[in-house]
Amino acid sequence: MQPEFATTFSLLSALFFLLTPELIPVSEAVWLNIPKTGTKCVSEEIQSKVVVLADYLVISDEHSIFPTVSVKVTSPYGNVLHHSDNTTHGQFAFTTQESGTYLACFEPVGNSHGNKDISINLDWKTGIAAKDWDSIARKEKIEGVELELRKLEGAVEGIHENLLYLKDREAEMRIVSEKTNSRVAWYSIMSLGICIVVSGLQILYLKQYFERKKLI
Repeated sequence: MQPEFATTFSLLSALFFLLTPELIPVSEAVWLNIPKTGTKCVSEEIQSKVVVLADYLVISDEHSIFPTVSVKVTSPYGNVLHHSDNTTHGQFAFTTQESGTYLACFEPVGNSHGNKDISINLDWKTGIAAKDWDSIARKEKIEGVELELRKLEGAVEGIHENLLYLKDREAEMRIVSEKTNSRVAWYSIMSLGICIVVSGLQILYLKQYFERKKLI
C-alpha cells in the first residue's frame, strides 16, 4: 500500500504543478518603474470571494534619496480598498466582493524622488498562495505529506471555483453574443424593408412624373 500511496501522491503533485499556472492565480512578483511625473497601475481580473495579499517596497539606488509614493487600490466598481500617502513600503489584504478587474496604482509624491524614476517591487498573491500554510500547519498540527495533501486539496478547490467562474463568464459571453446577433438580424431586416419601401416610392414617383410629361 505504501508504494501505491507514494505513486498516487506523486501523480497528484505533478497534476497540481501542471494545472496551477493555467487555472489558479497563484503569486506574481512585479517590478515597476514609475515615471517621475506619472502614475503606474497594475490590474488583475479576479473572481469574487478570493483572498488577495500584496506587499510593496520602494527601491532606491541612492541612500541619500528616499522616494515616497501614493498607493491606491480599487475594486471593479471603484470602491477604495487601500489608500496610503507618502509611503515607502506597505501591505494590503482584502477578500474580493465582486468579480472583475482590481487595480493598484502608484504615484510619486512631491520631489522626494529627485527628478528620477522610481522602482517598486510588488509581490501580489491571490487564492491559495495568500494562505499562511505555516500557521495552518502549527494550528492543526500537521506536517509532511499531510500538509502537502492539504495544499493539493486547496488547489483542487481553487481549480473547481475557477472553472465555475469561467463557465459563468462563458455563459454571459454567449448571452451577449446571442443578443448582438439578434439585434444585427433585426437591423438587417429593417434596413432591407426601408430599401424596398424607398425603391417602391421612387418607382411610383418616376411613373407619375413620366405620365405628367406624357412620355408613357
